[in-house]
Amino acid sequence: MKDMAILTLIEQLTMFFSNAFEVLGFDAKFGRVVISDRPDLGQFQCNGALSVAKIYKKNPRDIAQMIIETLEKKDIFYSLSVAGAGFININLSDDFLTTHVIQMSIDERLCCPFVSKPKNVIIDFGGPNVAKPMHVGHLRATIIGDSLQRLFRFLGHQVTSDIHLGDWGLQMGMLITELKARNPELPYFDTSHTGSYPEELSITINTLEEMYPVASMRCKNNKIDMEAAQKATRELQQLSPGYYALWRHFVRISMQELKKDFENLSVTFDLWRGESYYNDRLPSLIAELKAKGYIQESEGALVIPVNSHTDKKEIPPLILVKSDGGYLYSTTDLATIEERVKDFHADIILYVVDKRQSLHFEQVFRSARLISLARDVALEHIAFGTMCGTDGKPFKTRAGGVMKLKELISMLKEKAIIRMEENDIAKMYDITERESISKKVGLAALKFADLSNHRTSNYVFDLERFSKFEGKTGPYLLYTAVRIKSILCKAEEKNIYPGSILPPTLAIERELMLSLCMLPDTIINAYIERTPHYLCDFIYDMSQIFSRFYLQCHILSEKDTDLQSSWLALSKLCLCEINLVLHLLGIDIPERM
Repeated sequence: MKDMAILTLIEQLTMFFSNAFEVLGFDAKFGRVVISDRPDLGQFQCNGALSVAKIYKKNPRDIAQMIIETLEKKDIFYSLSVAGAGFININLSDDFLTTHVIQMSIDERLCCPFVSKPKNVIIDFGGPNVAKPMHVGHLRATIIGDSLQRLFRFLGHQVTSDIHLGDWGLQMGMLITELKARNPELPYFDTSHTGSYPEELSITINTLEEMYPVASMRCKNNKIDMEAAQKATRELQQLSPGYYALWRHFVRISMQELKKDFENLSVTFDLWRGESYYNDRLPSLIAELKAKGYIQESEGALVIPVNSHTDKKEIPPLILVKSDGGYLYSTTDLATIEERVKDFHADIILYVVDKRQSLHFEQVFRSARLISLARDVALEHIAFGTMCGTDGKPFKTRAGGVMKLKELISMLKEKAIIRMEENDIAKMYDITERESISKKVGLAALKFADLSNHRTSNYVFDLERFSKFEGKTGPYLLYTAVRIKSILCKAEEKNIYPGSILPPTLAIERELMLSLCMLPDTIINAYIERTPHYLCDFIYDMSQIFSRFYLQCHILSEKDTDLQSSWLALSKLCLCEINLVLHLLGIDIPERM
């Protein structure tokens, strides 16, 4: 159990009720307290009496009443009552609530829960394939993964993020054979090539992006072309000098473009490694697994059987080496686990990858445990759904092509400028500041839209709706934050400052205080479930409550100076929590709007 001073509010209440259950001879687990689903009856509720009643064949209302009578520190409650079939409704006293809010405002530990045993965490972003435009699937991985790395770091874990580029697979063989078909005279296709690369060969990222879909379609439609691409991939993985020289150039120009994309998203990685990084590890890993008897041969390929007698459906074996001697994603995935465990001492490895890859990760994780690569390491697939357009299909350009990230950001900025003009925002600022604000507003619309949905859900990205300054949107949250900044600045200009927080005199004050107290529990839920949508729900609900508070409590014109300074202190704490949550979501707040 954590030190009492840094227990969250719900943890404190749960501890009081768990103690009461234990005193009466019941399991403490039944003392769990949750936010009430009937706020007209209570702020919180404990439903454990119903479960105890089933076990001991007693009246749940009687047990609930016994729990209430056994509770210690009853002074922290305004009311405790039994409702329905034994639900305990809980309302806190205003004095206790105020004291807790005051502690949060002066002791940042109460707003910043932390894990008792920090761990080494690797976050694998399942990065985009080299030479292909970054599509919305990789965009979702980037946004979700970035929020998780911020959250894990905030809670005290040692986090290493790795983009894990797809730079060593079949798409490279396709590009090589496509280039050979177009320019067969190039020296890279000569077996005697030394591996040097002349700078005058003008292959740009645009060239690669044009070549790849052509090459992919040709290989899918022609068995001979596909076999040629597979052969080129295998020879690249065996370090054919000419192919390797081309590959280095493909990777270099692709990474230059990708780094611009991620910089535009305000996302950073600790490692920029691709599958190729692990190529040297593969032969020794395969040899070791062979020697230990983990690998079997199947139709010329080398595989690890992972099926279990308890499976409801057959899980195919994990293929490590194809019949033609080529490696696969699965091979490098095992090699990355080996490195992350041995060199990074990983305790947790998170893979932020499309949920359609669930079978692949089930195979990889089973193999890693079977061969003792990850015996004491948590391997988790952070699966996510599809970002769809308003037509319900995967998000694309109007012409039906792949939406490039830079095109999407440009659309977002343009729409942000339109929305700003509609709301008379930033119209007096110079063009540089307007440009900066529009980018932040656009990215807030994008990131909040993505993160506010449970990550496993498919969702519709509606630019018109998500760019609005009202409703559950990123721009609305930015506007709320900037409004609070403005209030605090105007107060300071009048030499009025936040002071002591007073007990609530209005229902809206009480509602805002309760909302402020829920941040630590929300952060913990987002961490446990590995999904940031809890943070989105929290910050939107609190922003709505603050808006009602702002309308009812005229802060800057209030005559009672003690009440005014109390309201300013609540506003300041509200701004601190908004700043924190938006930071965890990867959203930047403008200084003004």
